[in-house]
Amino acid sequence: MPKKVFLASDHAGFELKSAIGVFLQERGFTIDDLGPATYDIEDDYPDTIAPLARAVAAEPGSFGIVFGASGQGEAIVCNRVKGVRAAVYYGPASAKATDGQGQSLDILKLSREHNDANVLSLGARFLSQADAKDAVLLWLNTAASTEERHARRVKKIDEGY
Repeated sequence: MPKKVFLASDHAGFELKSAIGVFLQERGFTIDDLGPATYDIEDDYPDTIAPLARAVAAEPGSFGIVFGASGQGEAIVCNRVKGVRAAVYYGPASAKATDGQGQSLDILKLSREHNDANVLSLGARFLSQADAKDAVLLWLNTAASTEERHARRVKKIDEGY
C-alpha cells in the first residue's frame, strides 16, 4: 500500500512543496496537499501547517512534509500537536556530524529510526530541489526501529509529561 503523505508550506516553501508533490506522486505515493493552493507572500505558516499536523495525528501511519524558509517555525507548530514528532532538515552541509565522520543524510535516517518522526520539516531556503528529493525519499523509506529502547522513548514523548 502506498504511503500517505500530507504536504503544506508557507510562501517561502511553496515552490519546493509543489515540486516535491509531483515528484512523490510519480513514485506512487498518495499525496494530500493541504496548501496553500496559490502563492501568497503575506500568508502565515501556522494557518497551513497546523492542519497538516492534525491530519498526521488523526491518520496513524501517514506522514507529513512541511516547507518553510528555515523549517524551524513549521516544526514548532507541528510538535505542539499530540502524536506528531517533527524533525528539521536543512540539507547536506548542516547534517554533518560534529566529528566530521557523519554522512550527510544520517540525521534523516536517525529521525525515523530512533524518533519515529512522522513529519519532516524542510528549510526551503537551505536546500536545492535535488537535495530535497533525495532527503524525502530516504526519510519516507526509512522504517522506525523496533528496538525496545526507541519505542519506549517515543511512547514517553507521545504520552506527554
